[in-house]
Amino acid sequence: MIASAKVLTPENHTQNGEWTIVLPRKGRHRRNSQKMKITKGQQQEQQPWVPTDLEVDRKRQSKLMHKIQICLKRIENSSFFLTFLDQMESPEVLDHFHRVLGSELRLQMVIFGIGSIESHETPRLQLSLAVLMKRKFSWIGDIEVFDPVLSATESQVLESLGCSVLSVNEQGRRQAKKPTLFFMPHCEAELYNNLLQANWGVESLNRVALFGNSFETYEQHVSFKYYDQEVSFMDSSIVESVTHILAARTFTDEVRIKTVSDDYFAAFHDSSWHFFRPACENELLLH
Repeated sequence: MIASAKVLTPENHTQNGEWTIVLPRKGRHRRNSQKMKITKGQQQEQQPWVPTDLEVDRKRQSKLMHKIQICLKRIENSSFFLTFLDQMESPEVLDHFHRVLGSELRLQMVIFGIGSIESHETPRLQLSLAVLMKRKFSWIGDIEVFDPVLSATESQVLESLGCSVLSVNEQGRRQAKKPTLFFMPHCEAELYNNLLQANWGVESLNRVALFGNSFETYEQHVSFKYYDQEVSFMDSSIVESVTHILAARTFTDEVRIKTVSDDYFAAFHDSSWHFFRPACENELLLH
């Protein structure tokens, strides 16, 4: 097996044709620059992957597990988590999960773009929320995780938490052949777009529940750019990388997450649940 896809610097565009799309920064918005990113020209590929460091450092593993346990307890006892659970168990949201589940008993969970859980607290908080969701709800099944920045030590910790680390970089293009919850907080726009494109069919989209950046915000950002007539290469790149995101807005039910506390702003601000309900193929035509 070969090493992972290239991890880019957090610039919007580079001279060799690599690019990323990020939300406009506002307030205390701080992205984790280690997040999973896509390389232009490689979007169709699914690449075999192994950590660049093949050795598990037991001391680092123990220290990281301790940090994760602190985050788990911190979130579990927070007003943010109570509010989050109340929202998930509200009729509005629970009905969507039931619809996605259909006749199945569990939603598989796939975590893309979690970032380095050893280097940054924000990914640890995000991972902790996903693990606590699985512990809380019996209808959430196995958890699969991938980010090309994960080390062997981080992968071992994830396995210890009951997660499976993928050995292939799917570039976000996982087809939901069964009901699937994609947990993707603060990923790049391309990753959401790839996920939607891979599932661009009535049956597949109806099997997807997505936790990630607000699609409404993407739409507002693109509309704002063109309203001000700021036409540039970056604008055209944004539109290209969010084609399916914008097209999905017409049949997406989006529920914004309440961060409640400043303690969780960096990890979860501008995040939403997204549920897709296209009724016929005509709704999927791209204009």
